[in-house]
Amino acid sequence: MLVSFDFDGTLSDSEMTVLLGEQAGVATEIADITERAMNDELSYAESLRERASLLAGLSAERAQAAFDQVALRPGAAALLRRLNEAGVTTAILTGGFERGVETALEREGVTVDAIVANRLPMADGVLTGDVEGPLVEGTKDEALRNLAQTEGVAMADTVAVGDGANDLPMLQVAGLAVGFVPKPAVRPHCDVVVATMERLGMVLEAEGVL
Repeated sequence: MLVSFDFDGTLSDSEMTVLLGEQAGVATEIADITERAMNDELSYAESLRERASLLAGLSAERAQAAFDQVALRPGAAALLRRLNEAGVTTAILTGGFERGVETALEREGVTVDAIVANRLPMADGVLTGDVEGPLVEGTKDEALRNLAQTEGVAMADTVAVGDGANDLPMLQVAGLAVGFVPKPAVRPHCDVVVATMERLGMVLEAEGVL
């Protein structure tokens, strides 16, 4: 089995770009762009580039201060540990940023088998305003298919958990699509909807994943 999670809004109730925006003084503008993207009002790649451009010039120290605020939501670390102990392959597929994901996981002392995320490049100690990585133009269905192939897992034995429009591709190809308090545009594409990590654990038990 392979369970793939979105990060911002799913495993975490933090929104990395907003936290970075607070450090740069542009949180309101970034939150507006994020909401439009999650409701499928503009392409994710376009929204990500717009948000990254607003962060140009932010120092490495301030960027790390934002990443240090990223946290797993209640119950997420415990669920990841259960999945790992059960031998289930776990993955995080996020348009967010590697450093934030790694910081949150390290704080809880929990790991996943794969992280597919983006990066904010730096030059001379500040963010350049660019963004790079596999999930800028790439989509989460491609990432999930690649992971499943690498792990030797049939797509029918995959679970995708997400909340926003950029999660739709992986939700649509996974064996089980779970919406975590999904946006209105996402809800119709979910096999089941949950609002807590505890409830998600119960769903995975019922489906024989745990």
